[in-house]
Amino acid sequence: MSRVAKQPVVLPQGVTATITAEAGTLKGAKGALSVSLKGGVKVVQGDKQLEVEYNVDNRMQAGATRAHLANMATGVSKGYERKLELVGVGYRAAMAGKDLELSLGY
Repeated sequence: MSRVAKQPVVLPQGVTATITAEAGTLKGAKGALSVSLKGGVKVVQGDKQLEVEYNVDNRMQAGATRAHLANMATGVSKGYERKLELVGVGYRAAMAGKDLELSLGY
């Protein structure tokens, strides 16, 4: 059995979930995201949490669905962040608004 799918997805403050037979949608302060639900995997909405139910044959799909829902909950509440670390010599990096400009240092 999938260990990942057994854990419930806790919804942060301000995040609402709409679960149908075909898709799950999470809405929050940063926007809305949705994921399609494959056959054999069912998402049950509880009190401020989501639980994934599945057949024994679909445990891998259930674990992936649970991971997608957890990442979506983070994305619509806090947003995503990417950090870039440049290691080495010979490169120059600078931010120009939201764009990253990379050039050779010579």
